[in-house]
Formats: sequence, C-alpha cells, structure tokens
Amino acid sequence: MLSNDVSQSLSLPLSGCRVIERSRTVAAAYAGRLLAAMGAHVVMLEPGAGSPLRKAAPLLDDTGESALFAYLAVGKRSLVCDPESPTGRAVLERELAGTDIFIDDTPVRQRAVQGVEPQALAERFPKLVHVSVLPFGASGPKADWDGEEVNLLHAGGEGFLLPNGLSNELFPDRPPLKIYGHFSGYQGGTMAALSALTAWWTAPVSGGQYVDVSVQDAVLAVGAFALQRLGDGSLEHRTTRSFRYGGVFETSDGFIELLTLEDRQWNSLVEVLGHPEWAQDEALRDPLERSRRGDEINRHIREWMAKHPVEEIVTRAQELGVPAGKYRTPVEVVQGEHERARGLFAPVTLESGKQVDMLLAPFQFRCTPLQGGARVPALNELAKEVQA
Repeated sequence: MLSNDVSQSLSLPLSGCRVIERSRTVAAAYAGRLLAAMGAHVVMLEPGAGSPLRKAAPLLDDTGESALFAYLAVGKRSLVCDPESPTGRAVLERELAGTDIFIDDTPVRQRAVQGVEPQALAERFPKLVHVSVLPFGASGPKADWDGEEVNLLHAGGEGFLLPNGLSNELFPDRPPLKIYGHFSGYQGGTMAALSALTAWWTAPVSGGQYVDVSVQDAVLAVGAFALQRLGDGSLEHRTTRSFRYGGVFETSDGFIELLTLEDRQWNSLVEVLGHPEWAQDEALRDPLERSRRGDEINRHIREWMAKHPVEEIVTRAQELGVPAGKYRTPVEVVQGEHERARGLFAPVTLESGKQVDMLLAPFQFRCTPLQGGARVPALNELAKEVQA
C-alpha cells in the first residue's frame, strides 16, 4: 500500500519526474523547490557538512534552524555525495541514472574534478536535462565570476532604480539598496525551473539538453526598465522612477500602495476621497493632464490618507475597484483571511520536529491542489533507504 505522502504526490502535475539537485545558492535550490512543489521527486546531493544554506540566516530563535533552508528544502530528500572521492563519484553516477532533470550550480572551474562537465554528462546520460544555474551563466567572460545577491541585483539593473518613490522622497541621501531577501535568487530559480520543464517536455522527441541559466539575465528580464533605453532612449533612475500619481502613502496607522491606470479607477478614487473640490477640476478628466500634475495630486492624496486608517481605505477602495493594498506584517499575511481561504499556507515539519506554517508555492492548480504536510529533510536521511 502506498503511503499517504506518495499517494498525494502521484496526483500532482510532475508525478514521476525525478530530479537531482546540487545547490549552494538560493537560485538552484529554489528551482528544485518549485519542481518539488509540483510533485517531482527531488533529491539534494549535499556535501558531508551539509549545504551551506542549512546555516543561512534568518535562524529560528528557539531551534536555531535556518528558515531560508527550511523553505527551500521542504518536500525534498537529502543524500550526502562528495563527487571528488571515488565513493562519491559512484553515488553521483548511480543517482543520475534514470534521473530526468539535474539542477547544478557547481562553478565552471570545479566541474571537471567533480565529474559534472555538461558534455561528459550528455555522453553518459543522453536523456538527461542538465540545468546549470550560475550567477553570470556558464559561458562568456563572466562565467567564472561569483556573485552574491547584492551584486546580482545591481548587475541586473534593479539596483539602479532603488530606492524610489516615497522611499526616495523620505530618504533622498540613502545609497542604492537591495530588495529585502533573495529577489535575484528567486528570479533565477524560477527561470531555471521553467527552462528545465521546457527541456524535459521535449526530451521524448529531442533527447536530453543542456540549459545554461544566468541569474543576472533573469533579473534583467524582470526589470524591463533597464532595457528601455534600447527602445525609446529613455533611462529610468531612482530619482525619476515613480507613478505619475499614486504609489505608496502613509495612512493614520500604516502604509498603503495605490495605483490608478484607467479612467474608471481615477473616478472611483475620487469617490473614495469624498469628491474633494480640487478633484472637480475639468482638466483632470484628461489622463495626460493628471500625469503632468502628478505631484500636485499626490500632495492632496497624501493629506487625505494621513487622516484615515488603512483598513478603512483599502476596504472602500476595493469595493469601488481601485487597485489598493495594505503593506502587511508577516504575521498578518500568514493569518490573512484571503490567504486562508485560498489555502496558500500549510503546516510543515522542520528537522527539529517543530511544525510551522509555510507557503506551499507561488501558484496553484485548480484540478490538482497542492498538498501540505511535507517536511524538511535531515542531512543524508535518504542513505538508510538506499542501503536497504
């Protein structure tokens, strides 16, 4: 009889897909995480001391476990493998046999000694989809470059645009910043996962493929503003990049983001504001005129927002079809009515045995809902089953 975990995974979109992951970075680990969430059987091949992500901040106060690693590793299995040793090389060969997708962020300069050179793997495993995930890709003049999150964020252009809007107004002297967390890593991981699936779905016809993913390219693809000058010649900067009117506002008890792109949304915003006299100016019916007078409009909105509570504003705005949302704390997100109704979070068991609520995935499937109840693997926990 199949276990409950196995029977659940068999109903998911990637049931039957076997993935081997060697990851030192968030990008490669997140690619495996996305595939695992869709039902793939993902095995992390970790060094003897474990993945460096196991010690990455932030750490849980009570258990000392890495919250980042827990999120990236949930639903996977762990097996120690050192391919620079004969025993480890045998483990690698055994695990890659019959594997559909191999996600790997081994630096180019170390691939030969570890037996993971793309051409050699393609010869030994002709049906394998080999996905390389490196900061600047595995080819070109930067192939050997390392890159941390802050480097990649700025190399991809996003750093040139930060901080902007209200942040730039409040703190004009602040230096360029990075987005909190691992924006670049998650973008690179998403690109790697989608590329892996594209190659895997064509494998029955074309055979295995080698996919070279650059995290820098992934960030650049998301931040289209960095490429805009190649089209119309414009160049956005943190001091100029902002909505013509709208954006982030401080309310009497929090912060809100407001966006109006259409005339109907503008008209509804005027209703939310109580049809103030300044908004009755006939010239403001023209969206181009509103853009030209954006600073003036924002001053009026800011004065009104400061006198009203955020929940009241958001509720009324959403009733009238005005795109508006509250900036919420992590606790508010996890306990949110909307998130609960959609089942976005589910209990996960950490290596210590502690249970926490965790985001299942940044997507859902209507016919095959994602399953909770997964766990974070202990280091080398799969070894006992392999030996048995």
